[in-house]
Amino acid sequence: MASSLFDLSGHVALVTGGNSGIGLGFADGLAAHGATVVIWGTNPQKNREAAAALRSHGGEVAEMICDVGNQDSVVAATKQVAEQFGQIDSCFVNAGVPGRAPSFVGMTDDEWHRVLRVNLDGAFYTAQEAVKQMVAQGTGGSLVFTSSGSAYYGQQRGQHYGASKAGLISMSKAIAVEHARHGIRSNAIVAGWTESDMTSPALRSDAFGAKVLPRVPLRRWGEGADFAGIGVYLASAASSYHTGDVITIDGGYYSF
Repeated sequence: MASSLFDLSGHVALVTGGNSGIGLGFADGLAAHGATVVIWGTNPQKNREAAAALRSHGGEVAEMICDVGNQDSVVAATKQVAEQFGQIDSCFVNAGVPGRAPSFVGMTDDEWHRVLRVNLDGAFYTAQEAVKQMVAQGTGGSLVFTSSGSAYYGQQRGQHYGASKAGLISMSKAIAVEHARHGIRSNAIVAGWTESDMTSPALRSDAFGAKVLPRVPLRRWGEGADFAGIGVYLASAASSYHTGDVITIDGGYYSF
């Protein structure tokens, strides 16, 4: 019974930013449990390498170039997924970029919009197209947004990053309420410090590690693999009554 509860055979999952970090962790868990997995990314080589690794589970995997900050790109890529596989059962709205401002007062308009373009606009375009497809299918589905503790606690020199991540939580909850009638569930994940291309410059710094790692009760950085289980749960029938929630995966960081 436990096995069938998390069986994703016949399930089509879309993971944006699925070629590394948390996104690849989601994708690996989904593929390992029988899902057909589609990953979107903007780096062709990373896409190919991630897809090759996911195929080791024996299921079907597709990788597509998609710039989520470009609405036309998202519309076209979503249409391609639906035409190729016939459905989208879960969508992991995960793609994101970090902030690079020297300070809040030194943050340029270009820098503000660079982050919001991917982290918030891109999430909106992706979620909207996924929901359209799920409504049209009439079979429901699951949305999962990757947020951050900065949504609650802010981030110095990263006000735009924190604002984008707070927006994802609000968007997710609103989708959960509006589209429950269509059988669509929507949840967000607040991720703690996790190894990825985006965070590696900070996490590999001795000074940063000396200050921050002691505040993580589990005394290690997160890994993509730490998100495989929650991804499978939220895609599967096991979470059929779970929506409108924010789930924290952080090694205890935000509790200490």
